[in-house]
Order: sequence, then C-alpha cells, then structure tokens
Amino acid sequence: DLVRSRGLGDVYKRQQELSDSTRRLANVNSAVIPHPQKTRIFAVSNQKGGVGKTTTAVNIAVGLANKGMQVLVIDLDPQGNASTALGIEHRVGTPSTFDVLVNDMSIADVAQLSPESPGVRCVPATIDLAVAELKLYSVLSREHRLKNAIQRYLETLDAPLDYVFIDCPPSLGLLTINAFTAATEVLIPIQCEYYALEGLSQLKLTIDDIRVQLNPTLELATIILTMYDARTKLNAAVVEDVKSHFPNQTLETLIPRQIGVAEAPGYGQTVINYDRSSTGAIAYMEAAIELANRGA
Repeated sequence: DLVRSRGLGDVYKRQQELSDSTRRLANVNSAVIPHPQKTRIFAVSNQKGGVGKTTTAVNIAVGLANKGMQVLVIDLDPQGNASTALGIEHRVGTPSTFDVLVNDMSIADVAQLSPESPGVRCVPATIDLAVAELKLYSVLSREHRLKNAIQRYLETLDAPLDYVFIDCPPSLGLLTINAFTAATEVLIPIQCEYYALEGLSQLKLTIDDIRVQLNPTLELATIILTMYDARTKLNAAVVEDVKSHFPNQTLETLIPRQIGVAEAPGYGQTVINYDRSSTGAIAYMEAAIELANRGA
C-alpha cells in the first residue's frame, strides 16, 4: 500500500507540473509586450564561466523576437557559442566581430539573419576574436570601437531596432570593456550557488569604474538567476540573498536546472526552438517578457 501510495503521489505530482506548464505556456503565447521607445543595448556579462551567460543571451533574444521585436545579437566571445545557438555561420574567414572591431567593417555587412528565429540578426564570432585585444592595444579610442560601430549601424536602419544583446566573454578584458562602453544596461546571469554574490560584487565594481571613466549611462539593470533547483534549500537561500541585495534588478522569473536547457546547445539551437514546451524554454520566454515590461 505504501509503494502504491507513493506511486500515485508521483503521478499526481507530474500531472500538476504538466498542468502548470500548460498554463504558463498559454500565458506566454498570449502575452503582448511593448516596443521600447529607443533601442535598448544590453551587455550580457559574468566573468565566471558556466553560469548560463550565452544561453541567457540567445534565449531572451529569441523570446523577444517571437513577440515581434527586432533584435541584434553581437557575439563577443571567441568561442562563438551564441553564433552556434542561432544557427549562424562562424568558420574561420567568416566576416565577424573581429572585422568590426579591428578592420572597421560595418555591422550591416557582417550581421547574418538567424535561420532559427526570424527577427534575430547575429554578428558572429570567429576564433580570430581571441587576438582582437592584442590588435586593439595600440589603436586610438580602443574602448569605443564597438560603441561607434553600433551607432553607425543604427543610423543606417530604415526601421528601428528594439534590442541589442552583446554576449561578452567570461573575462573583464578589453572586449568586455568595449561591450560596457557600448551598452546602456548590463544583464548578469547568476547561477544559484554559494559564491554567487562574491562574483557579482566584483563585476559591479567594474561597472562602476566604467560608468565613471567611459560610459556614464551604464547601469546594472537586470539580474537573472539560472540553474535553479527548487528541491535544495541552498538554491532558495541564494535567491533570497541576491534579491535582498539587488531587489530592483533581480527578475522574478527563475531559470530552472532542466535537461532541455543543457541539451539544446548540442543541437545548435536555443532551448526555445529545441523544445518550446519545456520548463526551461517557458522560463526564458517569461524572463524575456518580464525584461521587456520592466523597461516599458
């Protein structure tokens, strides 16, 4: 009887989870979000690797595009994972962010339309980007190369661009400084783990320095908590800790530790395109909607 009771309990729990996911997906599908009054430019950054930075950048970009937004993703990480997730060609020799930063190539000539998601264009990253900092070392106004390129690109567009997401490398070097100088907002994904706030504090100091020296309009606007596991007390404690320190910046939406989120990059897709009905995809779509409404 005890085994049977536990079995029925598991079935009931799964039915409840399915019902909840169905309801949330319906809400996401019916949601309408406003276009921003002017282009919002995000640097998606965390100097710590493995926190879901690129996954967050591309899925929120796709989530917004699915709601009618025009989005540009700039892959500033030499690994090129954002390019891969969006189905963008980024073999050696492909015009890329390296050419924009080093060779003054126009973003319009480099950006590719994502076959995964109409409404998303991506400036790809190639391995050449790994030596970009060395190439830029002696260049005049090297910290403003990306900002100037984005401004020139926006001026050429017939229709306004709603969002730009710059996927930063997991470091605080010249590439990330270029992103912070170009952006107006910083989006920080944080894994729900013990040392989450420690890395965040270091990153906030860097943002403050950039604001004083290079970009007075920059703000730490959004924090998103990733890889959340509701079964652990530690994860719940981290959520409360981050929210207590950054109550106005932290999204209510939590991105779960879910198999679809982990599998999707292996298929060269975002989780939204890989398995739209999964809890991970639904959470990223909810995060995109929340981010848009917060900026309205």
